[in-house]
Amino acid sequence: MLTWNISAWRATSLLLGLFSIFAAMASPIAMLDERMLTAHMGQHLLLMTIAPPLIWLGMPVQVLNGSVARSPVVRKLGTIVGHPVFCWLAATVALVGWHSPAGFRFGMQSSFWHVAEQLSFLVAGLLFWWPVIHSPRGWWILLYLFLATLPCDVLSGLLVFSDRVAYPNYLCTPRHGGLSPLEDQQCAAALMWTCVTVVFLVAGTVLSMQMLSPKARLQEAVSL
Repeated sequence: MLTWNISAWRATSLLLGLFSIFAAMASPIAMLDERMLTAHMGQHLLLMTIAPPLIWLGMPVQVLNGSVARSPVVRKLGTIVGHPVFCWLAATVALVGWHSPAGFRFGMQSSFWHVAEQLSFLVAGLLFWWPVIHSPRGWWILLYLFLATLPCDVLSGLLVFSDRVAYPNYLCTPRHGGLSPLEDQQCAAALMWTCVTVVFLVAGTVLSMQMLSPKARLQEAVSL
C-alpha cells in the first residue's frame, strides 16, 4: 500500500482545483451560464485557466511517476500529447472553436454538447498547463505563455469593441444584474482578458524567478 507524503500546499492546491471544477459545473455560476455570457465565460476560465494548474501542482508525485506512467506505450503517447506545440494548439482550438458563433450555438443546443464543451475546456486546460508545470525549465516557456495570450486577446478585443451581440442566444434571455446583452458581452470579454493576463503574468513571473535563482544557474552550469 502506497503512503503518499503530500505537503499542505499540495493538498490545498488540489482541493482548490477540484473546487474550481465544482464551481464551474455545479454552482450558481452554472445555473446562469445560459442567461449571462459573463457567467458562461467564468465557467470557461475556471475550467481552463484556474483549475488545471492547481490540479497539476497538487497532484501527488506518486501518481505522476507511477507504474502506469512508466509504461513504454504511455511514455510514447505522453511525448506526443505532452509536446508544447500540441498542448498550445489543443488549447487554442478549444478556445476559438467553442467561442465562434457556430461553435457557441452548437455547444448550447443540448445539455449533452454543453457538458462535452465544458469537458473539452478542462482537458485542453490540463494539456496546456502540463508543459508549464512539469516540463524542464527554459526561457521558451515564457514565449509559450505569451503566444497563448494572443488568441485570448484577439477574441476579447472583438467582443469588447463590437457594437453588436455576437451570440444571439442571449438576446432572448431575461436580463440579470441590470446589464443589456451587449454590456454583458463586454463584461464577459473584459473578464477573460483580465483573468488570462493576470494568471499568465503570475505564472511567467514565478518561472522567471525560478530560472534566475542561484540554484537554477548552478544546475545549468553543471549540465554544461
